[in-house]
Amino acid sequence: MSQQAKSQWDFGELFPTEATRRVLTVSELTAQVRRLLEKQVGQIWVTGEITNLRAQGSGHVYFTLKDASTQLACVLFRGEAAAQRALLQDGQKVVLQGDVTVYEARGQYQLLVRSIELQGVGALQIAFEKLKQKLQAEGLFAPERKRPIPRYPQRIGLVTSPAGAAIRDVLHVIQRRHAGLEILLAPCRVQGHGAAEEIATAIRLLNEFNLQPSTFNLDLILLTRGGGSLEDLWAFNEEAVARAIHESAVPVISAVGHEIDFTIADFVADLRAATPSAAAEIITEGFVASREFVADAAGLMRRQITRRFEADQENLVRTRERLARVHPQLQVNEYFQRLDDLRGSLARGLKQQRRQSLSRWETVRQRLARLRPGQVLLQKREQARQLGERLVARATTGVETAGHRLAKADTRLRLLSPQQVLARGYSITLDAQTRRVIRAADAVWAGQKLKTLVQHGEISSTVEK
Repeated sequence: MSQQAKSQWDFGELFPTEATRRVLTVSELTAQVRRLLEKQVGQIWVTGEITNLRAQGSGHVYFTLKDASTQLACVLFRGEAAAQRALLQDGQKVVLQGDVTVYEARGQYQLLVRSIELQGVGALQIAFEKLKQKLQAEGLFAPERKRPIPRYPQRIGLVTSPAGAAIRDVLHVIQRRHAGLEILLAPCRVQGHGAAEEIATAIRLLNEFNLQPSTFNLDLILLTRGGGSLEDLWAFNEEAVARAIHESAVPVISAVGHEIDFTIADFVADLRAATPSAAAEIITEGFVASREFVADAAGLMRRQITRRFEADQENLVRTRERLARVHPQLQVNEYFQRLDDLRGSLARGLKQQRRQSLSRWETVRQRLARLRPGQVLLQKREQARQLGERLVARATTGVETAGHRLAKADTRLRLLSPQQVLARGYSITLDAQTRRVIRAADAVWAGQKLKTLVQHGEISSTVEK
């Protein structure tokens, strides 16, 4: 104790000021933590993967930002001017800017989101995704609006930089595969400020040229440039270029960058080629295939003519053999021979028919002689008389037999009749109400009404015990 006691009941200052504890409420502690976080951490950039995304009817969006081991609660309020709300999707990796604070009702720290970017690509990728979604919703990417590329183009329009590597690759492939293909170059810048407008203008210029009266119009337009970063290829992600491709009356092939590079122009164009060289190969594919066909045409024609000559020669031999078989003199001789055969057959048939007829007449005569119809008639009459006598005898015997059987059955029926049993002194006792036969003494009860059948009438009685 810091002071001496003055009496036995004076204990001095039991709890000195320096030893007194300061006890905070939960609300006070949470508010203090919130102030510290907002002061010490404040506005930050944080990256992670979105999960548990919930968009409320109020317009507020709640989600969790996570990495391999930790999670952070995030909220984007309805009134926050974050134009990239459409990028918020489960599984999306993003970079968020916001203020770290504490939601005091739960004692949970969270991030109030102010800005959203896709992880690793920043504002350009956001703009790319927004324009892609917009044009796709308008139907600019629809497969049904894609037009077929001509298989044998004679004149094409080329939209690219005259100083780039892409034009050299395209010209090299075309020179090697189809040197006669006409190319109308519409030069333009392919990167940097204003490049998109130049590209769109070049596409429209080629379409205007196509409308001019000419023997050879443009068959297609090739839009191309070499590879590069997202910033280098950005001119082909501009809406002006996409609209110009969509409005083009001439089919458009897009060959921008390398195989892994995709631009808005690729989605709108009628056909996408992986590289400028691949585009040139696609354009000249029909000519190369036709050239190979023409190169093989001489041998093919020779083989076809040889096969045709052999087939015609074989047909001629078969025709000569057929004419020899159908010569008129041969047919006349064959008809004469058939006539002689028929004449001989007719004579033999007449003789055979005469012999058969004589044989049948002789057979009939002999049968009539053997049968003697008068005698047969007498025999049949005798048989009919005998059968009548037998029928009468059998009928009489059957009636007598049936009478005997009926008499026997009547006797047996009378012997088995219940009346015959009653006549011998027996009786049948029945329940007066149900007419059920009483077969044992224990089947009745006192007071039960009974009827007893005898030979001449019935006796009614009541059971006493």
